[in-house]
Amino acid sequence: MDVMKAIENRYSCRAYLSKPVEKEKLMRILEAARLAPSARNLQDWRFVVVTEEQKRRELAQAAYNQAFVAQAPVVIAACSISSYMMRCGQPIAPIDVSIALEHIALEAVELGLATCWIGSFLPHEVRRILQIPTDAVLVELMTLGYPADEWKSPQRLSLEKIVCFEKWGF
Repeated sequence: MDVMKAIENRYSCRAYLSKPVEKEKLMRILEAARLAPSARNLQDWRFVVVTEEQKRRELAQAAYNQAFVAQAPVVIAACSISSYMMRCGQPIAPIDVSIALEHIALEAVELGLATCWIGSFLPHEVRRILQIPTDAVLVELMTLGYPADEWKSPQRLSLEKIVCFEKWGF
């Protein structure tokens, strides 16, 4: 599969088969994250990979009772260990971690798996469940597994509505 095909086929999966993700596939997906670019090459991302059923249930509760979080055979808590600010004024934590998570999402599509970004959760509960220290920035959760639902093409704005050239034109 080429990159554009993976991009076109990526969607937010909210129903998963109970089939576990093979270790080889999981490691390949995590390798895709490891290869992501990061500010100053700090490689600040850290991932807590959760496959244990009870912990996935607890994470689902911490994610405002989103049942599909527990249904996914893998939940990844994505963190950063850096408070570095880029010269443009942006912190690297959410940017670097997001790039790595999208590498995960695209490699998952390549391997016949699906993911969902989870931004609706109680950070203090996730920290407690996974013993994430307070000096680590908890950015996102991501579910991973074999999809039980069907891909639906999300509506996207046209290029004309999101792109202008040479100066702001919106």
